[in-house]
Amino acid sequence: MLLIDDEELVRVGLRVILESGGDIVVVGEASDGAQVVPLIREKNPDVVLMDIRMPRVDGLAAIRKIVADVAQPPKILVLTTFELDDYVYEALRGGASGFLLKRAPAQEIVQAVHTIARGESLLFPEAIRHMAGRRPNREANEAMRRAALTDRETDVLRLISEGLSNNEIASRLYLGTQTVKTHVSSVLAKLGARDRTQAVIVAYESGFVDADRR
Repeated sequence: MLLIDDEELVRVGLRVILESGGDIVVVGEASDGAQVVPLIREKNPDVVLMDIRMPRVDGLAAIRKIVADVAQPPKILVLTTFELDDYVYEALRGGASGFLLKRAPAQEIVQAVHTIARGESLLFPEAIRHMAGRRPNREANEAMRRAALTDRETDVLRLISEGLSNNEIASRLYLGTQTVKTHVSSVLAKLGARDRTQAVIVAYESGFVDADRR
């Protein structure tokens, strides 16, 4: 994985935390978002852990660059000081799979990286609800209309929006986990969503999930 943060002490601390278990390897570091795409091409990481606010090229601009210029972009986990932050929301809309507070305990940071590396999204439903719910979006409305989700896919998207895992959705809907995975993949494909986070944002921005009633 890559560490991107303009503070060297933060990078040192994160490296120690992440590599302490022996199953995460930090293959590169950078202090500025401008260095991210070249590093990804050189190191081919599975995950990028990136500060959202940096003085030159910030995390938001770097994420947009990654999604635009890297054919198979790594998973991106955003580091932030405040969860209810417009920068964080735009990072999620732009392609980040989740966000993590800088004050998070060490074990939570490690677990978050593993979650992202497995291809899952690190969702904080209440924070996303707060950030996304009051941003109606015509493109999201159109995406939902075109998707023409089945009744079962509709159920799955609502539960994804609550932050439930595949196993939890399977239990709630009395389905097999593999069946849920198939439905999730279909929902993402129909919505044109890169991952679960993108699907949740579409669900809120389109009004499919009513933020005021959650």
